[in-house]
Amino acid sequence: MKFKKTFLTLGLALSAFACSDINTEAYDFISSDQYPENEVQAIRVANPALARVQGLADWGGWWFLQEITTDEAAAPTRGGDWDDGGKWRVLHQHSWGNGTEAVEQLWRLIFEEKGLPAANLAIDQLTPGAEGSPEVATVLAQVKVLRAYWFYLGIDNFGDIPFPRSYINNPDRTPSRTPKAEVFATIVQDIQESIEFLPDPVPGSKASSINKATAYALLAKLYLNAQVYTGTAMWSEANQACDNVLQYGYVLESDPSLPFKANNTASKELIWTVPYDKDNFTGFNLHMRTLNYLNQLTFGMDVQPWNGFAMVEDHFNTFAANDLRQYALLKGQQYTLDGNPILDADANGAPLVLTPHIPALFMDAASYTKEQIRMSGVRVVKWEIPQGIKENLSTDYPIFRLADIILMKAEVMVRLNGAGSGDSYVNQIKARAGIPQLGGYTLDDILAERGREMTWEGHRRQDLIRFGKFQNTWWEKTNTDPNRKLFPIPQFAINANPNLTQNPGY
Repeated sequence: MKFKKTFLTLGLALSAFACSDINTEAYDFISSDQYPENEVQAIRVANPALARVQGLADWGGWWFLQEITTDEAAAPTRGGDWDDGGKWRVLHQHSWGNGTEAVEQLWRLIFEEKGLPAANLAIDQLTPGAEGSPEVATVLAQVKVLRAYWFYLGIDNFGDIPFPRSYINNPDRTPSRTPKAEVFATIVQDIQESIEFLPDPVPGSKASSINKATAYALLAKLYLNAQVYTGTAMWSEANQACDNVLQYGYVLESDPSLPFKANNTASKELIWTVPYDKDNFTGFNLHMRTLNYLNQLTFGMDVQPWNGFAMVEDHFNTFAANDLRQYALLKGQQYTLDGNPILDADANGAPLVLTPHIPALFMDAASYTKEQIRMSGVRVVKWEIPQGIKENLSTDYPIFRLADIILMKAEVMVRLNGAGSGDSYVNQIKARAGIPQLGGYTLDDILAERGREMTWEGHRRQDLIRFGKFQNTWWEKTNTDPNRKLFPIPQFAINANPNLTQNPGY
């Protein structure tokens, strides 16, 4: 992304939020019931809450829990690398506990000081000024939608959750858990009441800013998963929310790689993004986690990748050979930037050939060859890796994009009207991917297409749960316990709050 632009140019783009915090000295000159009184002041109040999305792609644990727990991604132990006390294996095998690192990271991302508490504090501070300033009212609405997004992640991953809605006026610092259906109903209302104050979207501009399309996309996700959250399906509401997003003129890019380019800020496919920047808004380093060590030579990187995450072979096999989305799947003989075959000196000089087959989730040096340990597994390069890049990418990460909404629309049409009723929407995605456009698509067909189109974007766990398949078995995963559809409340959180109870099965 172009990080040189300021927030005055980008509106509420998160690039601004990464660079500054609230200036508390402003209260020395303006009373608390008057501040903030304009957009610039309101943005400064909102900064800490809005910047927290920086943790979604890596250190906040969200991506790990949405992908490594599924049938499309794995983090194999490779000899002495990627063991890390088994923290990656337990995710794939559904044997995590309430002290597993990624579970703790996600809880902290949502519920600790710069997540929901920061959003609640900003809402408390913005509310008085919103009555007399349309600009402040807009920022307040954006923070309310952001807070709804955090609560949505909370019920999606943890079920019943603490539900504080104020920071300053919250007398209960050790809240008990509120039923997820109640949380659902309240945040849906919050979003609906905020929409009128939000700006209209301009596709291809300010995708990191929360606008009406962001709010409708979040509503669509909530309604799509309402049966999981509340026990009652809301397919018609999901259908309408998808239509509300589609009315704003977002456009599928002509090539499936274009929404994931390093300079993707102008993509008209992106609805809401995290505006990562390799220097100023860091935290997107998936390329480091997946690429082989020697792929440093393939992409001309300034640092050596870590040779870890890979695509599960069965999921790789769902991609047709002529699928244009194959660009994202790094496999076969690897070459330098100059086109020379790469040889791996640490594997007895063998050619560096990335193979779809991963022999085991735990590959120890005594049982597996160096080639198997170092080279097995297709790597994912969905997001562009520019020459000279280091540990962090500058590609804006899509939380919501048009292709997702189109496939959601197809799904709800089939759920409402039966197989085949979503064909025109599925075929938009297939046409862009260059694969045959058929008809009569069932729910299973749509889930499979979602797996290919949305691969490694953080949607798979939720999709498998909604389709009733998360408890199925797959490669190196035999645990079928339905309680694993939710993660446990971390032990540190229970220790700090005696009113928290644990989820069933933990």
